Amino acid sequence: MQDQKLSQGGNFRYFDIIMALFVAVLLISNLASTKIVSLWMFTFDGGTILFPLSYIFGDILTEVYGYQRSRKVIWTGFGAALLMSLVLWVVQELPPASDWTNQQAYESLLGFVPRIVLASLIAYFGGAFSNAVIMSRLKVKMKGRFLWMRTIGSTLVGEGIDTAIFCMVAFYGTMPNELLISIIISNYIFKSGVEILFTPLTYRIVGFLKKRENVDVYDTGISYNPFRYFVKE
Repeated sequence: MQDQKLSQGGNFRYFDIIMALFVAVLLISNLASTKIVSLWMFTFDGGTILFPLSYIFGDILTEVYGYQRSRKVIWTGFGAALLMSLVLWVVQELPPASDWTNQQAYESLLGFVPRIVLASLIAYFGGAFSNAVIMSRLKVKMKGRFLWMRTIGSTLVGEGIDTAIFCMVAFYGTMPNELLISIIISNYIFKSGVEILFTPLTYRIVGFLKKRENVDVYDTGISYNPFRYFVKE
């Protein structure tokens, strides 16, 4: 059952707000990932503090608006992250002013961002689409029941793919392997834990959006090809 607003291309009141928040979370996480932090028994990149929210947004988008809208948001985030990376690289390569002495500091921090963005794009492609597809298929199979099982289950798979790819591409060769493995494990536990803790809030937001937007999409008869966003379905 595809919602009429979706099939007719109608507007939603809150969809653009969630998409903007998702893109902001993605960009801020990429920048924050340049620092490795230690908190209690966990060692992880700084972006991990905020990044789990992107999966919560992904669950909400797929549950309420359907996979096709969620796919649009994922690609929008990709484009924004890629643009940020290109701009930071161009600024780095431009000659600094003669009285500006922070070029080395800029390169040490923001010069590392392009690799992190590349890692984020590759990892999130696998993780976000895995999460969205699983959420979408399980909703149809479970007839909209057991939201908690679908959000947590899809996140465990998506975050696992995302975390492993991101850490390997972003940090391999820049630190001892023992530390890298510790970061992968810590990231996965922390991100998955945030998803579980936020489940009650996810329920409230999903319920609010379905009621206010008058929409509840069940993805039947659609293509899950992530690249179908660029062609007419």
